[in-house]
Amino acid sequence: MDTYVFKDSSQKDLLNFTGTIPVKYQGNTYNIPIRLWILDSHPFAPPICFLKPTANMGISVGKHVDAQGRIYLPYLQNWSHGIADRLVLLDLSEETKGGVMDLDIFSLPNVEISKDLSASAHSKVVIFTVNSLGSSQSYLDVVQSNVDMFRALVPALGHYSQHGVLLVASQPVEIMTYVTWKLSAFPANRVIGIGCNLDSQRLQYIITNVLKAQTSGKQVWVVGEQGEAKVPIWGGQEEVMSHNSQVRLSTRAMELLRVKGQRSWSVGLSVADLVDSIVNDKKKVHSVSTLAKGYYDINNEVFLSLPCIVGTSGVSEVIKNTVKEDTVTEKLQSSSSSIHDLQQQLKL
Repeated sequence: MDTYVFKDSSQKDLLNFTGTIPVKYQGNTYNIPIRLWILDSHPFAPPICFLKPTANMGISVGKHVDAQGRIYLPYLQNWSHGIADRLVLLDLSEETKGGVMDLDIFSLPNVEISKDLSASAHSKVVIFTVNSLGSSQSYLDVVQSNVDMFRALVPALGHYSQHGVLLVASQPVEIMTYVTWKLSAFPANRVIGIGCNLDSQRLQYIITNVLKAQTSGKQVWVVGEQGEAKVPIWGGQEEVMSHNSQVRLSTRAMELLRVKGQRSWSVGLSVADLVDSIVNDKKKVHSVSTLAKGYYDINNEVFLSLPCIVGTSGVSEVIKNTVKEDTVTEKLQSSSSSIHDLQQQLKL
């Protein structure tokens, strides 16, 4: 990590790589020294590339290289991660002007900024990120403010993309996913929340790469609701380790997970991961907020994170845990009850 200075003199610590690339010119191969700076938004934004000449080299300024050695190749200018061929950002508030300006600065390809909801027509995925920033007196007031905004957005956006998947990243995600389902009249499988997808990915990484545990490929997911009430469960039918070992490992991993924050870029990468599975019909298992009624003896219409197979149609299957643990059931039922109580107080 080193400090990168942007054109506006702002600074940021960025991951960077220095090395050489072979370039053929007039029958000869030259190893050109370069330096790549990786932005937080990578891989959705291209790296910033510079020539890094040695003491006996100079920079030849031209169409694709400036005096500072920055490289401007068409491939970088037309950079595309490959998840979608078009992205529409609905800019509905003047307060988002700073974010829109960032998009203008980086000139992201195939990104349209609009205040017209119809610009999103025929989307495969509609992502809800809106959150109330008001100074309301109670938690219920804050949630109700989000509901009020969703009342104006969800029916219209659902109308313009009737065959798409509605992906909710707004908080509290379990309740706002339920609200989206009710307001859209979409089938439950096509309304999902980001839920514990990020926590599940982090937990799996901690177990495998930090604690160096040998799980023989057995997956672990974080389920339930975001926050302190979430709980880990293990997938697979084969007992690759004893139940007590699983509990000890899960407990230690969850302790490490709790120190991780919900940084905007990490949430963004998790959202992109879900969009990739939906748009490209990956049929990949994610722990996402889905209608939990009928699972773990839950009788309420609430959305909780459960391991689901996610593809073009949204949730095609909820993975049922073969070993039912009383602790998991109790926590999920407790979350279901508290979420349902709050939902009953909302004005939809």
